[in-house]
Amino acid sequence: MPLSPSALTLRALMTDPAAAGDPWFEQSYLTASDLGTLLPYAYRTVGSGHTSISARFVVEDAVKERQPSFTPEACADLFLALVDGLPERKWSNLPLAAAALVRCPGGPPHADLAEPARELVRFHLAANRVEHPHALLVVAGLAGLDEEVAAVLKGGPGSIAVGEIDLLLGWEAERRALLAEVTERNYGCPPPLPDAWERLAAIPEYAAFARSALEAADARVAAIHAGEIPYRADRAFDDEEKNVLGRAVRLALRQDELWLPDLFDRLVRGVAVAPTAARTLPSQGLLYEMARAAVEFPTPEAIAALRAAREVTRHASVPKRLDRTTKGIERALADRAEVAFRMPDLGFEPGGRLRVPLGGHAAVISVGDDVELTWWQGDKQLKGVPAAVRRDHADEVKRLRDLTGQARRQLTTLIRALEAGFPGETTHPYATWRRLAGHPIAGTVARRLIWEIEVSPGRRVSVLGGASDADIAGITGVAPPPDAPVRLWHPARASLDDVRAWRERVSEERIRQPFKQAFREIYPLTPAEERTGDYSNRFAAHVVDYRKLYALFKQRGWAADMLGPWDGGRHGEAQCVLAGGRWRASFFHEADDSGEHATTDQVRFNHNENGEWRQVALTEVPPLVFSEAMRDVDLFIAVTSIATDPGWADRGDGHRDYWHTAAFGPLPPSAEVRRDAMARLLPRTAIAERCVLTDRYLMVRGDLRSYRIHLGSANILMDPGDVYLCVVSAPDAADDVFLPFEEDGRLGLILSKAFLLARDSEIEDESILRQIKG
Repeated sequence: MPLSPSALTLRALMTDPAAAGDPWFEQSYLTASDLGTLLPYAYRTVGSGHTSISARFVVEDAVKERQPSFTPEACADLFLALVDGLPERKWSNLPLAAAALVRCPGGPPHADLAEPARELVRFHLAANRVEHPHALLVVAGLAGLDEEVAAVLKGGPGSIAVGEIDLLLGWEAERRALLAEVTERNYGCPPPLPDAWERLAAIPEYAAFARSALEAADARVAAIHAGEIPYRADRAFDDEEKNVLGRAVRLALRQDELWLPDLFDRLVRGVAVAPTAARTLPSQGLLYEMARAAVEFPTPEAIAALRAAREVTRHASVPKRLDRTTKGIERALADRAEVAFRMPDLGFEPGGRLRVPLGGHAAVISVGDDVELTWWQGDKQLKGVPAAVRRDHADEVKRLRDLTGQARRQLTTLIRALEAGFPGETTHPYATWRRLAGHPIAGTVARRLIWEIEVSPGRRVSVLGGASDADIAGITGVAPPPDAPVRLWHPARASLDDVRAWRERVSEERIRQPFKQAFREIYPLTPAEERTGDYSNRFAAHVVDYRKLYALFKQRGWAADMLGPWDGGRHGEAQCVLAGGRWRASFFHEADDSGEHATTDQVRFNHNENGEWRQVALTEVPPLVFSEAMRDVDLFIAVTSIATDPGWADRGDGHRDYWHTAAFGPLPPSAEVRRDAMARLLPRTAIAERCVLTDRYLMVRGDLRSYRIHLGSANILMDPGDVYLCVVSAPDAADDVFLPFEEDGRLGLILSKAFLLARDSEIEDESILRQIKG
């Protein structure tokens, strides 16, 4: 295939010292075939001139982000380029060779690759350095040097890893390259093929090996706990075995194998706790590797098993790390709708209640906003476990407490998975949704959420999850078929009247939703963002507490490196992958000189197209992907901005101007929703006659003065004179007010401050009184 004009320019810049031109043009002009042809030239370009090196970087950067395609000639040329300069160059990129082979349709004749492959293998064996065993096996298969390589690779690892090597030795080089694709990446390699695991799962002998490897690991851990194998902390499996088992788990999770859940549960529990009283464990590495596998291919059973492992481990740092990983698994579960709703009923009755008689008493586990275990004697609820029950039924008390925790964890998993499904607009068949709504535990979540049912092409109706088939038929005129698509309702897709109606119903019926839905913020694209094109400055130039921001990144599933006083450490990019890996949002930020604060910058979006990330214009981003990503960014700023620190006004810091502007400025969407909720709540409160809502303030009339509470920052100004009043917290006088949501605590805080100031003549705190009277 002939090179494009852009590729011809780059080739000339890398090969002709007299060539002139600017290599820094848009990479999208290069085709996949261009990249495959140019890569050998880039690999040979070493320090021959500024322009040639720049052209090389353009090619290498494009390859790392996209999927090159190799003709047989280009693949053979890359192998020759990898050999050029050996051994003086002292390194060679074997994973890149394997990646080229698996991206070469039809493959080059092995005879064309045999000689450079032999040189590559001998170079690595002579260096006594095997960093990429699978890629080495790929090249060894082309070179006819399997025996020499196998002798080296099988000399160190344990039996499970050796078993995988023996399997690969029976495969041709192209099939080995497929396994290298999911195991070994190196600098300069393209992104993994998006269908690599699918193609690997289609190889029956590898699927069989995966099961046998996990069964062997399970047997070894059981033998350690039985005392048949001496216990050594973190030595149950070597590094290569851990990697092999990680691949086996990924394959089985991806295939959702029926035999896996019980084995997975036994294995993670077994490696999480020592057979002795020690605070160590048989294999911390395998435990974390299995958790990472579940992030890639999540199932509810894997989450439950990892939580059980968290409970039994005695190692101090393991629970915290598993908690972080489990949140990632729950978010990823949203993109596997076919398994996300799998939940055992645990013996609960319809309505989320389980009653267990114990002598003259009874234990009741009830599911509502939370899962609660209570104790009863007849119709009287007791304050705690009766002494007789604790004495005579200790095992049953423990079982019921464990069951309460298990039900609570199931609800947490379901709630996080459902909310994470918004950007991908996850849908479920009507029959599956009805089973969810009728489930004794999951139904307590589904019934408090609003759902959309597609009753005919393009026509959807919204209902609460507690609606019966008859209710739905009454609305639609006909019962939906079992395969009718059902999805969560989102205000960004609804009319203004529909949003108002649902917010009113949720407030009137005091429905506390599992996550903010009726009152969810929406972020439509603005004219300013249409003009900037591929980035948004909507949340730029805010000053935030950096450590709080970094912690919130982790909590909300955004990946980011810690900023610090090292090379490149001032500039940060937090990334979040959405909609099943199809979209990626990037939030840029920069540390200030103090190291305590950061300044926010642009938000950009990339689209994954066949394994390649491509930056796109904001107009190309689906509205729900854009809205949900911007909602997170708004949350980051709302929680971490120094504008929310009521004590900042007294500091002589250089950010004081920003603080005053942001602390009393226009409301972001999150605060607009808070204002809407406040408008519905205030008429039901005892201080309603003393309160007025304006565009950005809740105005409160006290006996001593009048006050304005900013609905974004919760900061207070006193009239007359716009005098700042510092109130860090207020008594929980608003506890009896029903709040339809409370995501960051600001709604309750504003109401508590309003109750306090409406009765300012009753305030006893001298620090507040001095400000009011002064």
